[in-house]
Amino acid sequence: MLKGILVLFAIGGLVATINVAEAASRTRAAYCMQGQTSPGLSNCTFTSMAQCRATASGRRMSCIANPFYKGRRSPTR
Repeated sequence: MLKGILVLFAIGGLVATINVAEAASRTRAAYCMQGQTSPGLSNCTFTSMAQCRATASGRRMSCIANPFYKGRRSPTR
């Protein structure tokens, strides 16, 4: 009985982890800010280059277009 409960908790944890990772990948936006505090493409939350540059201003950060951004998806039917 205890093993069954532990298995259910493990499966629930795995499903929750997958859902969080999927949601994080959907939040990527068209522009990324990078620099010493955000190396690589870790801060891809900007919808415009101007928005990214305003946030990066004075922080020794730069902005680039997100190479992995696929744009808005049309709803499936």
